[in-house]
Amino acid sequence: MQIAMNTVVTMTYELKNADGEVLESSSEPVAYLHGGYDNIFPKVEEAMHGKNVGDVVQVSLDPADAFGEYDEELVQMEDAKQFPAAELKVGMQFEGEDETGEVILYTITEIADGKVVVDGNHPWAGERLLFTATITGVRAAIPEEVSHQHVHGVGGHHH
Repeated sequence: MQIAMNTVVTMTYELKNADGEVLESSSEPVAYLHGGYDNIFPKVEEAMHGKNVGDVVQVSLDPADAFGEYDEELVQMEDAKQFPAAELKVGMQFEGEDETGEVILYTITEIADGKVVVDGNHPWAGERLLFTATITGVRAAIPEEVSHQHVHGVGGHHH
């Protein structure tokens, strides 16, 4: 079966930065619902369309195709007193909202002199990436998966 609209694709993958460093990989297969449901990068989904089990797909992703450009406006310096009394550490993450109410995940990148630097950019924002996937399975999606717009069961969402 070929990858087409409303098929469940199972794959292993590797994501590398421009220096060839592996940023993320899957040793166990993961699944997504194919068909424009925003379950995978659109450029990757486009490259997967029409492929079969065993095919290897490799896609170069510019920042706009992956985690976006690095936005300096998402880096802010805050007074440490604004944070809970728990011990603050570099790398800690918390949710905040932008002016439109969209939830942003912030990471503490620096703490000094009673100030905390928080960054709302994805850690790989501004990076050019190479996505490589090996297709391990393709099946027709069940109606519930299509109506919920994601995979259920093994490798997918559980209700």
